[in-house]
Amino acid sequence: MPKTEGEWTIAYNKEAKAEYDIIETYEAGIVLEGPEVKALRNKQTVSFKDSFVRIEGGEAWLYNLYIAPYKYATIKPPDPLRNKKLLLHKREILRLMGKIKEKGYTIIPLRVYFKRGKVKVEIALARGKKAHDRREELRKRDLERQLRRELKEGKIKL
Repeated sequence: MPKTEGEWTIAYNKEAKAEYDIIETYEAGIVLEGPEVKALRNKQTVSFKDSFVRIEGGEAWLYNLYIAPYKYATIKPPDPLRNKKLLLHKREILRLMGKIKEKGYTIIPLRVYFKRGKVKVEIALARGKKAHDRREELRKRDLERQLRRELKEGKIKL
């Protein structure tokens, strides 16, 4: 996981790049409760399964992001699948609103990370890949892997 100054990744959405073409990415703050932040600091489970971003009433909301409950929370822990508000600039929200009105676009979370002590979410404007696109990508990756293997074994000379 990439670790830059004051930044470390908590969770990464591995399926996103396989299922979507990423067009643009944005960094967004996320409104969390205390036990959720504690759970993230403790490196507890975060799941992106079926998570997406929807814009309602001029605000961005993150749906279905699972953050495992913090087991030492003294008060009642929040619902792990509750909708979480994202903090974006108004112009970014308006830009995303305009883009998702076009057919085939969606907004998905790519990763959750800490940056200077704050929890951030990297979201992406994406378009779903077709089945034939995925097959073509797998075929290319397989050919590259095979070529690297043959170069390493010395079967091909450059």
